[in-house]
Amino acid sequence: MGEVLRQQETCAGRNPGDSTIENRSAPRCTLLIRAAKLITPSGEFLCVIRDVSTNGINVRIFHALPPETRMTIELQNGDRHEVEFVWQKDDRAGFRFEHEADISRIVESPSRFSKRSIRLNISAAATVSALNGQSALAEITDLSQQGAKIVCAGRFAIDERVRISAPGLPETNAKVRWRKELQYGLIFEDTYQYGELARIAQRLQQRDEDIPLPPATAC
Repeated sequence: MGEVLRQQETCAGRNPGDSTIENRSAPRCTLLIRAAKLITPSGEFLCVIRDVSTNGINVRIFHALPPETRMTIELQNGDRHEVEFVWQKDDRAGFRFEHEADISRIVESPSRFSKRSIRLNISAAATVSALNGQSALAEITDLSQQGAKIVCAGRFAIDERVRISAPGLPETNAKVRWRKELQYGLIFEDTYQYGELARIAQRLQQRDEDIPLPPATAC
């Protein structure tokens, strides 16, 4: 993730849906692979930025999007852009920038900090179990490919191996990395693939309605 594939390619011959966000007076775009997340009232969802122009942005998605038309896209360096949903076809979606965007900054993605995996701020009920049989209810508040932050009244030791599970999250082996009052930082023993985590996060954030998922694809 985060590698620039090609820059300043024309948009000619692209998916017909792309033309809805590409103004003919500015037909050039930049092709990228950038990890990002969409922030909506329904939750936070992983995506991959595939190309960007002065007018809009095209992303790869891993599930059906929530019904909101206005969202915020956050890049790996923390930059945010307000966008308006325009179209979705299979695993691609197009958005129009609400405000003028600095395309060069999106391409370069400068950051004062070392890059880390996209973290999703979510709220999902879970169960945490230890090897000694202790089990406690918890709330997942932060999720990434490598780990999670939880709030839990149970007492688990630093470096203790635990197992966390939730509706939509398969049983996952982890180790307690840090603890602060009722908050715990867990590191997963096996890292989730980006697309796999995207679909897990979508399921964890479903409410009453069932949102159909497309066939799983590797990322």
